[in-house]
Amino acid sequence: MKSLKTLQHGEGVPIRNIRIGSPFWSKVIDLIHQTVLPYQWEALNDRIPDAAPSFAVHNFEVAAGLKEGEFGGMLFQDSDLAKWLEAAAYRLQTHPDPELEQTVDGLIDLIEKAQMEDGYLNTYFQLKALDRRWTNLFECHELYCAGHMMEAAVAYYEATGKDKLLKVMQRMADHIDRTIGPEPGKLQGYPGHQEIELALVKMARALKDVRYLHMAKYFIDARGQEPHFFDAEWEKRDRISEWSHQLSSRPNKEYNQAHMPVREQTVAVGHAVRAVYMYAGMADVAVHTGDAGLLDACRRIWDNIVSKQMYITGGIGSSHHGEAFTFDYDLPNDTVYAETCASIGLIFFAWRMLLAEPKASYADVLERALYNTVLASMALDGRHFFYVNPLEVWPVASEKDPGKHHVRPVRQKWFGCACCPPNLARLLTSLGEYLYSVHENTLYTHLYIGGEMEAVVGGQRVSIVQETNYPWDGEIQLKIQEQTKRAIGLALRIPGWCRKAEILVNGKTVDVDGCMKNGYAVIERIWSKGDTIVLRLQMPVEVVYANPSVRENVWKGALQRGPLVYCLEEVDNGSNLPAMALCEDAALKIDVRPDLLGGIVVIEGIASRLADTEQERLYRFTPPETVEVSFTAIPYFLWGNRTPGEMLVWLPVRY
Repeated sequence: MKSLKTLQHGEGVPIRNIRIGSPFWSKVIDLIHQTVLPYQWEALNDRIPDAAPSFAVHNFEVAAGLKEGEFGGMLFQDSDLAKWLEAAAYRLQTHPDPELEQTVDGLIDLIEKAQMEDGYLNTYFQLKALDRRWTNLFECHELYCAGHMMEAAVAYYEATGKDKLLKVMQRMADHIDRTIGPEPGKLQGYPGHQEIELALVKMARALKDVRYLHMAKYFIDARGQEPHFFDAEWEKRDRISEWSHQLSSRPNKEYNQAHMPVREQTVAVGHAVRAVYMYAGMADVAVHTGDAGLLDACRRIWDNIVSKQMYITGGIGSSHHGEAFTFDYDLPNDTVYAETCASIGLIFFAWRMLLAEPKASYADVLERALYNTVLASMALDGRHFFYVNPLEVWPVASEKDPGKHHVRPVRQKWFGCACCPPNLARLLTSLGEYLYSVHENTLYTHLYIGGEMEAVVGGQRVSIVQETNYPWDGEIQLKIQEQTKRAIGLALRIPGWCRKAEILVNGKTVDVDGCMKNGYAVIERIWSKGDTIVLRLQMPVEVVYANPSVRENVWKGALQRGPLVYCLEEVDNGSNLPAMALCEDAALKIDVRPDLLGGIVVIEGIASRLADTEQERLYRFTPPETVEVSFTAIPYFLWGNRTPGEMLVWLPVRY
């Protein structure tokens, strides 16, 4: 692609060059391939009994003229199908599957039939409101749906070499280019729900056409400029909302991060998913256009999120109202939102920042979100999902407190707004993408997941086998599979949670402190076939304390071991979990439970529990008695897979 000047940046190792073989992750990947993708295909076709209908396939069949009917579902329903299609494409990149490929080809034929002659593709407007297309970018997700389908098209092209869907979405992209942009006669607007920025960069790379990169840059640059497009658009449509079809209030521009130009933004605000999709797009555009100022804005916003607005689980977006960021240190545990899609978007943002500059702090957050919030959003059966990911659950409050109705104590089969399950599927089917990257003459290892990889580093082919039982164990072994002619660097991330690490190369100790660079231990040498690198990460049980400005967690602690945050469940510890307190000096130990939840490591210890000796009395003048009790904590990502009940991450600590 003939491009603009770019910033120096790394490249990820293609998914097709990665083969995951990990005791932990292979089970997850097999579940995605064997259960999740087929189950979600059934859901998208409305074939799951007692589950909320999707209408996603139905809408395309009606738009293609293959059946009679009306549009069903949310106005962004097309995106669910696009995300599933993208997940299927990633599956095919690593595991050829003729039956799945045939299903996808049939789906692509359907999508092509539904496309209009001018390139437009959006079943909501085609079936329900064609005269209103492109009149409400603030609310209507046309660009969002297009972006998701573009990402699916690129992924399928890379998996199979088939370009039918890529051509469909190229026609849609060209239609958008004719309709929206800075030139006179076009709508000088941008998406109300960001996503297409990421997709256009992928389209530019796949089609080797810088035009699509310019489109992405325009959507970033135009955002928040005065006079404000969303205000003018609102007036032009007589202030009518597409959702209510009634008069609406003036657009809240903070909600979708359009309150000021993006380069001036320093704090994450508004709808969390829109925000992190935009920030990821900003990072993409910055490195591909050489925009150092835009990358600086990404750094500032990143720092605000991870230092002041992120849960210990990697969840973001603390408020149910608007699924949004609120303000610094506002991180309630029991009314939290922490949408699954928001943590997935945070991973997208972290990954692009890693490619821009390989700093372990980005990978630390990526790992935290992946192992905790993202994994927690799916049940072990692969057929039930969380949309909201709380850190404290009291089922009776979820049922009877209107302020907590969004906090579900059990995962759901599907959702009327089902953006999260297929988003989870596309992330986990593309997991290999996030393991390694190449920056000039160095191969960086970001995640410790066993398997095989091949990459070109400094013009030389490098092949490595990684073996580990991570995250249950902190020992990682990497074996070099072939000789290199020249010295190259191998960079191993030393996670921020690790207090002490040891590295041996062919049995000889490496000075870890002496080779640290931005959180990575970088070992440079000419590598020989059979060279073995052993990394040992100290992985004790830790009690983590929040900044006192996080008022919800004052005088509280959370348990963590390695990348895994732990929680208490009622099934192990009885009810009224907040009546338990950790003792600061109490011994905490681990126990391997091969027969529990598929084989896990639990944390055990002694806690102090308030004795409920006067159950009928609401208030009293004497403190309640305390008793010592043993407790068991399980990894947070596994909560809710047994008997429904209470769950708690943050416990009081007795100093």
